[in-house]
Amino acid sequence: MPVAARINPRDYFSAEDWPRLSTRSSWKGLALVAHAWVVIALASVMAIRWPITLPLAVMVIGARQLGLAILLHDAAHGALHPNAQLADWIAEWLCLGGVAPYRAYHLQHHKFAQQAEDPDLALSAPFPISRASLRRKIVRDLTGQTWFKQKFGRFTATLRTRKAGERIFPILLNEVYRQRRWLIVNGLAIAAFSAAGLWWAWFAVWLLPRATWFQLVTRLRNIAEHALVAKNEPDPLRHARTTRANWIERALIAPYYVNYHCEHHMFMHVPCWNLPRARQILQREGVTARMESAPGYLSVLGAVTAA
Repeated sequence: MPVAARINPRDYFSAEDWPRLSTRSSWKGLALVAHAWVVIALASVMAIRWPITLPLAVMVIGARQLGLAILLHDAAHGALHPNAQLADWIAEWLCLGGVAPYRAYHLQHHKFAQQAEDPDLALSAPFPISRASLRRKIVRDLTGQTWFKQKFGRFTATLRTRKAGERIFPILLNEVYRQRRWLIVNGLAIAAFSAAGLWWAWFAVWLLPRATWFQLVTRLRNIAEHALVAKNEPDPLRHARTTRANWIERALIAPYYVNYHCEHHMFMHVPCWNLPRARQILQREGVTARMESAPGYLSVLGAVTAA
């Protein structure tokens, strides 16, 4: 079971640069988490005050929900904060949760990146695909079908395959227990908004972005990161793709430097906010020409689709 090839950061960065890039900050990660929640709060207020702005709010909030997942990802790598226990607590309660199982899964992705044992290989293996197939996926994302399948697919599959005469109530009870945290958090949020006379707001400014735009930008991120990257690629500079993002893409598709994915795979413990600086140094040294990269998200989508 071969693991993905590794590189030594000292081969690319000076003795002065590498400590600056790899050192965890006691405040930057916390500031990004706070930034995500402030943006979500402001966009929510905007949508509640002016409902006509709801489509924009859904995109902004969905992108920041992805941002929270990215910061949880940094915590999984031990990069969010120098205090590992604090970082895990923040990730668990302020960044959508589930950091421990995600860490176990995700580190396997890094260990076997683009190798046969990579647990994420199925995300990139189907590409290229037809434009019609991509359109169907986008429609499923934006209509909430992808979210529903991810959230309740196991439950509905269990109902469909239950044996004749098997009671539904124990199956339902088991699902409620499995989803207990999600149900409690969302139930309390709905109750709080209802107490303020805004029962609909939680559905509009949290669940709707989570079920639609978050799903779409998560798919776009996955496509940009690994689609059409060669399986069993021996070169560690080409295990993932970095995609240049303009300010609109950073606001609505690729928050918190997630587009610097090649650099992340090369140096997976570097905090996300230091990845742009890492790329600048690599570019100065002429390394980026050998790395997998794309000029933008539209160019990646064009490359992974055929007529």
